[in-house]
Order: sequence, then structure tokens, then C-alpha cells
Amino acid sequence: MLPGPPTPASRSEAITLPQPPWQRPLLAALLVALIGLGLLGLNGCQAAGQPPRAVLLQALGLQIELTQQSIAEALELEPSERRPQVSRVRVDRQETIPIGLGKGLHLTGQFDWRLADDPYRVDSPFELYLLRGERGESWRLARPTGASGDSLNQEWLVDPLPLAGDRPA
Repeated sequence: MLPGPPTPASRSEAITLPQPPWQRPLLAALLVALIGLGLLGLNGCQAAGQPPRAVLLQALGLQIELTQQSIAEALELEPSERRPQVSRVRVDRQETIPIGLGKGLHLTGQFDWRLADDPYRVDSPFELYLLRGERGESWRLARPTGASGDSLNQEWLVDPLPLAGDRPA
């Protein structure tokens, strides 16, 4: 008679062999080191000098409001009291550029937005120019005036963004 197939009990004995005591701390240290390197690598995914997400949301909201005000003035309409709600910002490209006497950021990408109490969300491309504050604690929205053809002599309108903890006006 031939022997039967191995039983589950005999398989589990082969899998659960105890590790020597010296391997457990080494395995734990290796695991901690790999997790640490992975988290460090994730931090490196954010572009150097890129503003925080909250700043991008504020800048895009302010840019929409300023555009709405310009359109309302041009059409001699009352400005809208409805504030835009900005979400899902995806930066595709970022470059450092001169803005006035300082260094600014030119960012392009996509974002979702809608007006308050409006059920429709719009996916739109964006182009933002941001200038870091003198002490590096704040950001400003910069807008080219279009008065000059070349970027070195370009004139800019600069609007401050609220500081962390400040509520938008």
C-alpha cells in the first residue's frame, strides 16, 4: 500500500519552525528602517519650495473671485457674494520665475471648483503665479498686468493671501 497525501497538520509543522532568537530583533530593525526610508521617500515627492495645499486652495479661490469682480465691473453688474469652493488641485508643472525683484513660482495644473450652493462642480485648468513673503511665512498671489511683452520687465499686481489661522475676508 502507498502512503497517503500529507495532512494539513504535517504541513503546518514545516511552516511554523521557530526563528533563532538573534533573527527577531534584526528583522524588526530591518522592517523599521524600510518603513522609515519609504516615508522619507514620500516626503521627497513634493516639489521643493512648493506651497502647501491650503495656499494653493486660497490662491485659486482668490483668483476666481478677482476674475468674477473684473467681469462684473466690465459688464456693470453687481459683484457676486457667492464664494468659490476649490478642491482637488493637481499641479502638473512648477517653475521658479522672477516676479518683480523676487523669485516667484509659476504653477500650472487642474482643479475642481464650484460656487457656494451650486450643485455643479467644474474641472478647470489653472495657471498661478505665487510670490513667497519676505520672511517665508506667507504667500501672495501675483498677476501679470500684460503691460510688458518680456518677462523681465513685466509688471505685476500682488494680492496677499490670508496667513494660517486667518479667515478669508
